[in-house]
Amino acid sequence: MLYESLLLFAVGFASTGLFYLASGALPATGWLRHALQLYLGAVFAAYFLWCWLRGGQTLAMKAWRIRLVVPGRAGVPSATALLRFLLAALLVPTGISLLWSVFDAQRQFLHDRIAGTRLVLVPPKPRASA
Repeated sequence: MLYESLLLFAVGFASTGLFYLASGALPATGWLRHALQLYLGAVFAAYFLWCWLRGGQTLAMKAWRIRLVVPGRAGVPSATALLRFLLAALLVPTGISLLWSVFDAQRQFLHDRIAGTRLVLVPPKPRASA
């Protein structure tokens, strides 16, 4: 999650720059501040959904060899990915999902348990012999 948050900071920083460039207002105040918050939420949702729907991995998940799967399905359905994102956006910052994983028998996050998704380890690729 720490690695993912570093990547999200970069995505958010670049997106905020684009927002300020397009709006011509620096800093965003009043209704523009709320528009920026909605815009960043949409950008973050697009980042996660695009990654999860195209292989089940964000860049951070690839680095740690973790994949999002739905048991019994070849890929992650769009509605399931969106549900997982919304639940994670609500439950991870509050700590509820993280605390849940400590006591869960299968070490699943609460947002994964509710959405019907799982995080699995991807086996390492075999090395080519020299």
